[in-house]
Amino acid sequence: MVVQKLHEVGLRSEHAYLAAVGSIGLSLASWLTSSRRENLERADRWGIFVGEWAPTFFALGLALANYERDEANTPSLPD
Repeated sequence: MVVQKLHEVGLRSEHAYLAAVGSIGLSLASWLTSSRRENLERADRWGIFVGEWAPTFFALGLALANYERDEANTPSLPD
């Protein structure tokens, strides 16, 4: 139901995959930036916090891809 609603508002599997890859890059960038300005422990926490988003976005991308595949394989009923 949630995946269907997300699909209806225009979110596609490609968007979720891009968000996952972006969060990996953002994790690295935040870790590098924080490690120069703050102590190492806090920099590690920022990098891990942002890096934990990637698996969620990948899972959402897979759910949307399955929904899109099922929707494409479902025959439409005549009007």
